[in-house]
Amino acid sequence: MTTQPFVPAPAVREFLKSIADETRLDILRMLSITDLTAGEINARVDAPQNRVSYHLRRLRAAGLLRDRRSSQDARDVYYSVNLDRLQHLHAATGAALHPGLLAASAPSQPCLTAGEQPLRVLFLCTHNSARSQLAEALLQKMGGDAVIAHSAGSDPLPVHPITLQLLEEWGADSGAFVSKTIDRFVGQAFGYVITVCDRVREQCPEFSGALARAHWSLPDPLEVTDPQQQMRAFYATGAELATRIEYLLRFPRPAPVL
Repeated sequence: MTTQPFVPAPAVREFLKSIADETRLDILRMLSITDLTAGEINARVDAPQNRVSYHLRRLRAAGLLRDRRSSQDARDVYYSVNLDRLQHLHAATGAALHPGLLAASAPSQPCLTAGEQPLRVLFLCTHNSARSQLAEALLQKMGGDAVIAHSAGSDPLPVHPITLQLLEEWGADSGAFVSKTIDRFVGQAFGYVITVCDRVREQCPEFSGALARAHWSLPDPLEVTDPQQQMRAFYATGAELATRIEYLLRFPRPAPVL
C-alpha cells in the first residue's frame, strides 16, 4: 500500500453521505469482488432503473466507482470499486472522528491456520498471454504458501515477451509460466474463478467446484500498438492487478458465492 494521501474534510463529509444510503451501500458491497454492468446492478437492486443510475452517478462523483466500456460488447459498461480511494476515505474518516483511530492494515502476506488448505484461484482470459499470467504470478507472490494460483485461456497463445519481462522483474521464474487451456481445469475445485477479460467472461464454462466466480474488467495491454505506450499499459495492468489481489487476500474465507 502507498502512503495515505491527505483527504480534506469536505471529501470525508461527502464520503459519509455517499455510503449513508442503503442502496449505494449495497452497490459497493456487490462490487467488492466482481465488476458488474449497469444492467446487472439494476437486476440485483430493488429500485427503479433511473434511481439506480442516480446512485451510480453519486458514487462516481465521490470517486468510489470507476467505469469501463466492455471490450466484448461496447453497449455495456462495467462498474468497479476504486479500492484505493475507498481505503483512503475510510482511513481519513477514522482520523477525522478521533486522531487515535488508524485504519486496520492486513499482514503483508496471509498465513494458513492449522489444518487450513491453501486458497486455490484460477484466472481466465482469452489468450492466457498477458493479464491472466500476470494475475497468477502476482497472487502467488503476494499470497505465498496460503494460495495456489493458476491461469488459463479460451484460445491460448504463447506468453507475451513483455509478460515474461515483468515476471522476471518480480522475481518469478518466467520459464515456469506457459499458456494453458480452460478445459484443463474444468471439474477442479477453486476458491475463486476470476475472469480478467470481458470476452472470456461470456465463454467461461461452469466450475461446479468454485466457491465464487468474479469478473475484473481489465483492458488488454496487447491492444496498445505503440511500443512505449504498450509497455506502460503492461505496467498499469500489473499495478491494477496488484491492488485488486491485495484486497482479495483480505477477504475472509470461505469466500461468499457471487
